[in-house]
Amino acid sequence: MFNKIKLSGLLVILITIMLSSLSAQKPYRVATTACNFLETGIGSDGMAMGDAFVAMPGKISSIYWNPAGLAHLRSGEFLFMQQPWVVDINTTAFVGAYVIPGIGTISAGVHHIDYGDIPVTTLAMQEGTGELYTSNEFSFSLGIARRLAQWFSFGANAKYVSSQIWHSKASAIAIDVGTLVSTGFFSLTGEQEDGINIGMSISNYGSKIKYDGIDLIYPIDIETEEWGNFKDVPGQFRMDGWELPLIFRIGVTYIPVNNTFNRLSLAVDALHPNNNSESINMGAEYELKLPGTGSLFARGGLKGLFMDESIYGPTFGGGIKINMLGNTSLKVDYAFRDIGVLGNVHVYTFGISL
Repeated sequence: MFNKIKLSGLLVILITIMLSSLSAQKPYRVATTACNFLETGIGSDGMAMGDAFVAMPGKISSIYWNPAGLAHLRSGEFLFMQQPWVVDINTTAFVGAYVIPGIGTISAGVHHIDYGDIPVTTLAMQEGTGELYTSNEFSFSLGIARRLAQWFSFGANAKYVSSQIWHSKASAIAIDVGTLVSTGFFSLTGEQEDGINIGMSISNYGSKIKYDGIDLIYPIDIETEEWGNFKDVPGQFRMDGWELPLIFRIGVTYIPVNNTFNRLSLAVDALHPNNNSESINMGAEYELKLPGTGSLFARGGLKGLFMDESIYGPTFGGGIKINMLGNTSLKVDYAFRDIGVLGNVHVYTFGISL
């Protein structure tokens, strides 16, 4: 009884935080962070649900949304994601997780964005010099997740972030931490994680990122009014450090339908970023179970609700899971995202469970 009272109080606090997050003070620090690819997400399942994924247990893509969710994996998994975007921008991710009994789930992931080849232009040659330069960014993470109790899970990632623009480079160190509480409330199966789940995570908490390289060296005439001096003194721009996109997420999932053939998950997340207004994400996942064969998935969501000047439209997608011999299964997922003036984005994810 006492535990139920504590969990009821936790739910009240959660709802209060989610509502109060919508009335945060202005102005918002838009365009004040670097490496914003860290906000794009990993995995078609979470993106198709409108990014409402912080309290979803047992998904390998939780390495991005909430590392504590990896503690609910029952076996090792691998994931590969491909996300083509506008003007030849391409995002990829590779994630692996391995379950060690008595220790927890060990994970590693690479998240990369390639901005493609870009023509070099100058004031004198505005149509291009004939040269091309490229820009790309990536993060590499190592993490561990563990169920500290039947109802409580914790996860953390250590992350190395790198950015390169032509000959200029920058790097930073960051961490992701998250918790997941499985209350067991209204569970239709009696399993703790099949009831109401409450998740919370903080992503990209770390050092500032500061660019350096030969592109910042430029000849300077320090005495423009004086003749006879050496006017081409090598000078270097001294760059300020940029913060990473810090994101605080808190959310709830509930499973109102769960039987032999059907499973429905509903999710709501509240977000507090350091570079934009607060918002709410909502999503749903329906699973049609095919005993002995696998599962079919249908997903949908809404992203950026209550955000000032939101550019996001509805999201949807689906997937298939095929059971193989030896408890191995193959997974293919797809997500569609409407990002307003930036166009439509298609996300493809391939996975294998061992």
